[in-house]
Amino acid sequence: QVQLVESGGGLVQAGGSLRLSCTASGSIYRLDAMGWYRQAPGKQREFIARISSSDRMDYADSVKGRFTISRDKAKNAVYLQMNSLKPEDTAVYYCNANGHIDRFARPFNSWGQGTQVTVSS
Repeated sequence: QVQLVESGGGLVQAGGSLRLSCTASGSIYRLDAMGWYRQAPGKQREFIARISSSDRMDYADSVKGRFTISRDKAKNAVYLQMNSLKPEDTAVYYCNANGHIDRFARPFNSWGQGTQVTVSS
């Protein structure tokens, strides 16, 4: 099993910053893309950012220029630096990871339990 654990959420004022962390553990042969999603009450989960195994990065338009995704492959970790936070960024943020559990190319797609980010106006 592959487990993802997020941390770094909290309550901040508009314009502030937070840094989210996610560490994967378990039966990981190779990590491919990792990413961040968020879900606000009453809304669908939405894509925020992803980073590929070759460190290519993609962002949702809503966070482009404010959020930065990065990863530490040695630690099986992915991070999300969130700057210039807005009240509309308030949501539960989920870490996602894709990869393979063994050399026979058995894939996995795992999600963390989420970390709450609340931005006050």
